Amino acid sequence: MSEHILQDSWARYTPVQRFQRFAAYAATALIVSWALSSLDIVWAWVWDAPEQVWDLLDRMIPPDPTNLPSILEAIWQTINIATIATAFAIIISLPVALIAAQNTTPNRATLWLGRFILVSSRSVNTLIWALLFVAIFGPGIIAGIVAIMFRSIGFLGKLLGEAIEEIDPKPIEALTACGASRLKVILYGIVPQVAPAFFAVAILRWDINLRESTVLGLVGAGGIGVILQGSIDTFNWPETSMVLLTILALVIFGEFVSSKLRGKIL
Repeated sequence: MSEHILQDSWARYTPVQRFQRFAAYAATALIVSWALSSLDIVWAWVWDAPEQVWDLLDRMIPPDPTNLPSILEAIWQTINIATIATAFAIIISLPVALIAAQNTTPNRATLWLGRFILVSSRSVNTLIWALLFVAIFGPGIIAGIVAIMFRSIGFLGKLLGEAIEEIDPKPIEALTACGASRLKVILYGIVPQVAPAFFAVAILRWDINLRESTVLGLVGAGGIGVILQGSIDTFNWPETSMVLLTILALVIFGEFVSSKLRGKIL
């Protein structure tokens, strides 16, 4: 009787499935082990990290507000970098999105040109763009604005292009049948359908740019990152903690503003 119950007992996996799962886990463990071995990690530093973290926190507390006016001035510069870059990115991404969308691009050549621009913009990290433009324009906010702008074009253009491809074609067909020019078709048939989504995406991108602008100074592209890098280089940890708290307040402010604006649009 007990043997019959044992034979009829339920099992989640068959023996073959259990072997396959074991083989997958073993292969994953081997891959992870190989990856860790190729990184040349100094494990003594890893085990010592918690003690170093507490020591650093002890050095950073309490924050030093002595340089607060300069920090706030750099924060305002960071906001300006993000805002100006987003505004320019919006202007440039509009025509790029039109040629990158299948239902509005003139031909296959312009379609692939638009998509190449979007992919190129998104494939390069903001700090890499900043390093490039610091080499071109020199250190300062101009390099930061252009770097943020180039990165944002791909984000805005891709999402707007996808929104254009999903529009209702009936208004477009009606305007075309009435003899409307291509410009009027875009203004009265396409823009009203994608405007809410586009403004929401633009506000979201501004919020992202606000965060990315805080680190541009690490490579000399202006903003609060310049003061942050300077305080770290001089081991001025109380000022570093003050800068970090200010950046945290800026990020919370950006999140609050963007959520309120997107809530009014959508």
